[in-house]
Formats: sequence, structure tokens, C-alpha cells
Amino acid sequence: MAKTLYVGNLPWTTTEEELTAAFAAHAEVKSCRIITDRETGRSRGFGFIEVNDEDAERAVAAMNGTQLSGRDLVVNEARPRQPKY
Repeated sequence: MAKTLYVGNLPWTTTEEELTAAFAAHAEVKSCRIITDRETGRSRGFGFIEVNDEDAERAVAAMNGTQLSGRDLVVNEARPRQPKY
């Protein structure tokens, strides 16, 4: 199984390749996506990393609060999407 991690406070210029490389030292990254604005295509400053269950806690502990391009990352386990009413 895999767990999805939320990664917040990303620099606007971060690419999915850079984010994957940052996490690769701590976990096997299955997928990575940075959320972008639909209209402008610009990063919204957060993304999601999918890792193996056994790597999730280690990746959160290792990466939460670390700096990427001068910004402190916020990393935690992603919560399920809430339905819109």
C-alpha cells in the first residue's frame, strides 16, 4: 500500500522533479504532483507525494520543517478530500 503526504509552503518555482529528489533520500517516491492554478498554471504552493506505508512516518519526520529553496516545508499525512456541499 501507499500513503499520500501533503507538502506545503513550497517555493513557487519548485518542480515535481526537485520535490521528488528532495524526498528520495528518505523514501521511495511512487508519485509526485504539485497543485497548480487552473487559470494561470502557476504553482499554488503545495503538493502531494505518494510513498510506501513503511516510509511515510520516516519521510514526514525527516522533511517536516526542512528548507527547500529558503522556505520551511510543512509535511504531514494527507487527509481525505472533503465533499463540497
